Amino acid sequence: MNLTNMQTVRTLLEQHGFHFSKKLGQNFLINPSVCPRIAEMGFAAPGYGVLEIGTGVGTLTQELAKRAEKVVAVEIDQRLIPIVKETVGDYSNLTVLNQDILKCDFNQLIQTYFSGLNVVVCANLPYYITAPILMYLLESNAPIQAITVMVQREVADKLTAAVGTREASALTVAVQYYGAVKRLFSVSRGSFLPAPNVDSAVIQIQLDPSNSEKVFDHEKFFSIVKSGFSQRRKTMVNALSSGLFIPKEQIIQCLESLNIQSSVRIEQLTMEQLIACLLYTSDAADEL
Repeated sequence: MNLTNMQTVRTLLEQHGFHFSKKLGQNFLINPSVCPRIAEMGFAAPGYGVLEIGTGVGTLTQELAKRAEKVVAVEIDQRLIPIVKETVGDYSNLTVLNQDILKCDFNQLIQTYFSGLNVVVCANLPYYITAPILMYLLESNAPIQAITVMVQREVADKLTAAVGTREASALTVAVQYYGAVKRLFSVSRGSFLPAPNVDSAVIQIQLDPSNSEKVFDHEKFFSIVKSGFSQRRKTMVNALSSGLFIPKEQIIQCLESLNIQSSVRIEQLTMEQLIACLLYTSDAADEL
């Protein structure tokens, strides 16, 4: 079955009485060149176990199952399960789970299905829940090597922005804290059924623990990052003192110890400076 043919997909959905859910942000890939590229660049290969988030009608699922040793696809919409069984159910290396990805125990899933395999994630993520899914994956501490996902173009811009520039955000810092992010390629809105109102891009996160290993209290680190970026027009001194009630004198002392001017905004700090400075202010907060 050609799952990139628009009429074929429409007929399939009609046969199953399926209607797109705006609530679930459903936009299915139909561009024949996109899913093979995601699978190839996302490490779907022998020796790899791939976790797919959201199956759609199985277009990407099929490309992953052709290449990877094992694929586990997690789909929240029960209506899609019989459709996926019809389109890709013949692949013996594929398991489809009708679950909410935000309630999955990734470590248990990996132990059950991917024992002895390198583990990666590939997905066409719903735009409305991109950030929660990425952070849930990253904060799980599961042994995942890479995450290759389709996201809204504006989100891709933020995720790949250099920390320390105006384009960066709290999400930029959060994701790059866990690994290196790069944009793989862009995808036009016409590549989907139905077509969304925005263009997309495929990004990849290569997980690297070197940053997170430096921070002992991750929750406190992110509370400081969130506080600083929620008031990004303020200086870091004013943002952290008002948001977390850390005395200005202690923040200024921290900045001076790192040869950073007290007028700096949090968006101007590099990842290394953020870790050094925010660890200092975190310790200061403990003393209050």
